[in-house]
Amino acid sequence: MSNASPNKNETTMSGIEAMRGVGAARAKGFWADAWDRVIVRFGARLSLAWIGTIAFFAIFAPVIANAHPMFRTNTATGAVDSPLWTNLTSVDLVLLAGGLFALPWYYMPASWGARFGLRERGKRLGFLLLLAMQGGATVVLAGGVSAWSQHSESVQWIRDCAQSSAFPWIASTVVGVLVAVIASFIGAQCRARLLLVGLACVIAVSASSTRWSDRLVDFDTYDEQEAIGEYSMVYTLIPFSPSFGRSDIYVKPPMTQVGEAVPALADRPIGQRTMFLGSDALGKDVLAQMMWACRLSISIGLVSTGLSVLIGVTMGAIMGFFGGWVDLLLFRVVEIFMAIPVLFLLIVAAAVLPRNTYVMMGIIGCVTWTGAARFTRAEFLKLRKQDFVQGAQAAGLPLRSILFKHMLPNGVTPVLVDASFAVAAAVIAEATLSYLGLGPDGQASWGKLLSSATSTTGTFVWWLAIFPGFAIFLTVLSYNVLGEAMRDAIDPKLRKAAH
Repeated sequence: MSNASPNKNETTMSGIEAMRGVGAARAKGFWADAWDRVIVRFGARLSLAWIGTIAFFAIFAPVIANAHPMFRTNTATGAVDSPLWTNLTSVDLVLLAGGLFALPWYYMPASWGARFGLRERGKRLGFLLLLAMQGGATVVLAGGVSAWSQHSESVQWIRDCAQSSAFPWIASTVVGVLVAVIASFIGAQCRARLLLVGLACVIAVSASSTRWSDRLVDFDTYDEQEAIGEYSMVYTLIPFSPSFGRSDIYVKPPMTQVGEAVPALADRPIGQRTMFLGSDALGKDVLAQMMWACRLSISIGLVSTGLSVLIGVTMGAIMGFFGGWVDLLLFRVVEIFMAIPVLFLLIVAAAVLPRNTYVMMGIIGCVTWTGAARFTRAEFLKLRKQDFVQGAQAAGLPLRSILFKHMLPNGVTPVLVDASFAVAAAVIAEATLSYLGLGPDGQASWGKLLSSATSTTGTFVWWLAIFPGFAIFLTVLSYNVLGEAMRDAIDPKLRKAAH
């Protein structure tokens, strides 16, 4: 019997070093551990892949499916311009900038993130959401100022100021700076906070001021210019826009080859375009509408749910912390909002209010917050007598700090699980409203495509039912699967049952 030789790579450790935790693996945080338990599930990975695909097309659809040429070259002078870039809106520009910045920012090495004071990816993701909200708020508010200054019923001095070429830059800068000041005081602090907030402000202000007014679009001009040989065009991968339609190509099945229609030049050879998913009753490409509709679907779900969570958490925190008559009074408000039918309210609002995405987001978010309020209230009723809450009160911390810095992180888990199901409900509400013809005007929607499967043509058009219906089904299913996976990962009782 021979003695085994000691491994040269093994190192000895004293008891004191072991007590100090030398060589021990760093423990994961609660959310990091929960996320690892979610991502290990095959269904959750598929759901994240589908939601990521929707997010990708929501950001990059304008440069993938567009009837405006990417590049147009004058055959006589050789001058090159980009109608696609010229016709991008301020929302398109901000989303493209955010999409190109988001992944490198989130996946940068921890050593690089430490230079910004954001080593953990969770903090980087939170700061990225803050910058996204800043850019979105700047673009939306600047767009509101633009519409107000050009409206015929606005005050005269505003309309006079709007005639100046410097007015778009001045108005956009004022709005951007105000939003940036608010954003600089929200969220986690980091070393490069002012730099990143300032960069987001510059991008949003530039996008808003350069796209101040809507542009008139004539897609047939490109066909004529190419047919007579005046220009040579380079189109996107899908050379169709959601608003581009022709009467000669309505209700075409998938994989149909269509030519560019130039009636006055019918004898000239015209290029062919492929409609991979066919066309609808208005001669519009289904695939282009499917891609552009991803933006409406994901924005309705995330923004309206974010608004409802914000309202619900605030109301629930107040009810659960104070209790007594405050809880009794505010819970009656919760019950009133629970009795409001969301779909019927949306139908009524579509008749009396502007039919746009922001109105729909606001209505869904301001009515569906009751679930988050009840979950938060229940958690705060349990936490308010805990020792750490009593210690925070004894230390004289302000109420805002006690509620949202000490109690909320320990009681927000049920709200986040419920939020994933709320996103799915918001997607269904938008699709239902668009199916009824009451969705946002001038925007592609899966529900609108689904409604045209029978109502417009009088016969059943299978590709107008299967493709948008399948997209709605997969989206709702993905959010529900993620919600269930998150619930199982967070709840210790369900975690033990799984083992």
